[in-house]
Amino acid sequence: MAAGPATILIIDPSHRIVEGVATDGRTIWVSSVLDRQVLACRNTCRTLATLPAGLYPFAIAWDRERKRLWVTADCPPGVAAITPCDRGAVIALDRAGKVRTRVSPEMGTFHPGDVSVSGRNLFVSDSQSGKVFRLLPSGKALMIVNLPGDGKSGQGTALGPDGKHLFVADYSRGMGQVDLSTFKTRVLPRQDGKPLRGIDGMIRCGDIYYGIYNGTSPGALLAIRPNGSGLTFDEPLSDLSLPDPTQIAFDSNRLLIVADSGWATIDKSEFVRISGTPIIAVPLGPDCRVH
Repeated sequence: MAAGPATILIIDPSHRIVEGVATDGRTIWVSSVLDRQVLACRNTCRTLATLPAGLYPFAIAWDRERKRLWVTADCPPGVAAITPCDRGAVIALDRAGKVRTRVSPEMGTFHPGDVSVSGRNLFVSDSQSGKVFRLLPSGKALMIVNLPGDGKSGQGTALGPDGKHLFVADYSRGMGQVDLSTFKTRVLPRQDGKPLRGIDGMIRCGDIYYGIYNGTSPGALLAIRPNGSGLTFDEPLSDLSLPDPTQIAFDSNRLLIVADSGWATIDKSEFVRISGTPIIAVPLGPDCRVH
């Protein structure tokens, strides 16, 4: 019988807010927001990189093609303990933690919240404006792939199997499908006709999109399946406790979930974390289903 979900790593509680997770199948990287660190973990964790002052690491994604770890570095408004600014950046680190790329749109504010990689395709969502960007082949510029007003609070993204559609979890507006040839977004209603809101991190395995729901506490892992007119979803691990989850990663045969990020305590300035952030591994079968 295949093993079920298990905690495979606990991040030291000195890293109070843990947001992102990524893996190459061997190393697990996590982002520690308030101390501006990206950690590299195997049996133990070490600091891979510390971001420049004023920028905080949020989502991260491993790029197998370029051998880079992409980090959304931001300073969003309205977050206690973070000094806000107008422009964040997308940063690529090599395995040694050296910054190899730093890119932002040429104009306007920029608050990158999530990043995804599929082959040579890299997408970044803006958590404040709902804009979604694609890295150009040069690797030195970003272009917007959705139309003005189509997004509000962009979170997880995942390229569809056909490579022509991008699925976007907009926290406020729900799950959307962006046609990459026309840039038009179609909101995909759930079974009851309502939008599926409150999804943060997201990945795709086969034709299943796994999303982290944290619109209420506790959160949940959702298995989302688009169809011709909308989507269906279920909660494959309804008995798994996810008190404050954020991001999710995939390493070909399992999901990795940040299960208790610490964001629920961000407004408590004197809070001292005692227990660390667990990283939970969820095995998947060959059909990409949780068994």
